[in-house]
Amino acid sequence: MSGDFPKNAEEARLDRDATREELTETLEALGQKLDVKARVKENVDEKLDQATAKVADVTNEPTAVKFRQGADAVRANPLPVFAGVLGLLILIRLILRRRNS
Repeated sequence: MSGDFPKNAEEARLDRDATREELTETLEALGQKLDVKARVKENVDEKLDQATAKVADVTNEPTAVKFRQGADAVRANPLPVFAGVLGLLILIRLILRRRNS
């Protein structure tokens, strides 16, 4: 009986450690999914990179440089830009409502 106890305890420790690793991985994955701010930032960065590449393809170099500078400013502080876009959308909606009335 005493020969089985260390073996089972070792198996229990290994099982516990494996379970902890799985839980840690699961919690990290959930944390990444729930981190909306980071996901939005990644999405904005991706879209800005795509837009910068397109602008560089269709315009001259000085214009592309200015656009890159603007994109970097948005990356550094996106809140004013989002607030401005939100305000613009609200204004457009109000104008459309008045026209339809």
